[in-house]
Amino acid sequence: MSSLRNLLRTVALVGMSAALIAPTAAAYAEPSPADLTRRIETSSAELERVVESYNKLREEIKTNKTAAGRLQARIGPLEQQAEQSRTDVAELATTAYKSGGLRTADALLRPGGSAALLDRLGALDQLTRQRQERISGFTATQQRLLDEKSRLDATLTRQAAQARQLSAAKKQIEKDLANLYELRRQAYGAATEQPAPRAAATEAANVPAVAGAAGVAVRYAFGALGKPYVWAADGPNGYDCSGLTSAAWRAAGKSLPHNTRMQWGAVAHIGRGDLSPGDLVFYSGLGHVALYVGGGQVIDAPSAGRNVLKRGMNMMSIQGYGRVR
Repeated sequence: MSSLRNLLRTVALVGMSAALIAPTAAAYAEPSPADLTRRIETSSAELERVVESYNKLREEIKTNKTAAGRLQARIGPLEQQAEQSRTDVAELATTAYKSGGLRTADALLRPGGSAALLDRLGALDQLTRQRQERISGFTATQQRLLDEKSRLDATLTRQAAQARQLSAAKKQIEKDLANLYELRRQAYGAATEQPAPRAAATEAANVPAVAGAAGVAVRYAFGALGKPYVWAADGPNGYDCSGLTSAAWRAAGKSLPHNTRMQWGAVAHIGRGDLSPGDLVFYSGLGHVALYVGGGQVIDAPSAGRNVLKRGMNMMSIQGYGRVR
């Protein structure tokens, strides 16, 4: 629950920050567009950390639900196998009795007498023990899987409670976004940038020729240019920062979690000198990520109210670089 508490605490701080920077009757001079721009950037950075925390919880819930489903798919067949083995044991005994295999007097009169009877009893006992061992193996494996699933179910129950609490956080995020959009309206005359559907076409001539999966990811990112920032979205009509990088690499057949910090944990870390198009650039605090497209430039979903754009990768302090495996 500590991560959720941290998230909700951050939400509260962002809300306070938004209230402080929201339009009020100025005690002194009206803020300049440059001052409003700085406030917008500060508020956007704070809000993006909250959004990424929200994304992280959604990814964890999705992963745990998938794992629980896989366990359930294994538990069912084990129960069927154990039940079949129990049936086999019962049939062995029934068949032996009905065929006369256990009739002692009859067996003693046959060639081989008591020795043959003991052999048949021994074989039956061995078969029975083998079936019982299989049943025990199935049961032990099934119990282990049931215990594992029980732990997962408990985790999912906790996460479901967290998700319900996050619904309140989501409302706060939306409220903070409204304040942020009002700041943008003051600074630029419009609450959000107008989507630029022709941006991708304009940049088409600049798409680098990159082979393989990285090339697919780069071309996808160029195709997203001009589409709006939408928090917690991963396309096709809008993106947040980790949503764009995960969507670009999903198009290339690679799975990346929709969360910057989790993406940092999933990639191979490389040096700046090793950067090539398709690599990811992570920014300080792991609150933002962008896709490198060569020439010192990245494509990213910048912040609320803005559109996906291509820009220099040094727009903020860099944490590190990653290559999708």
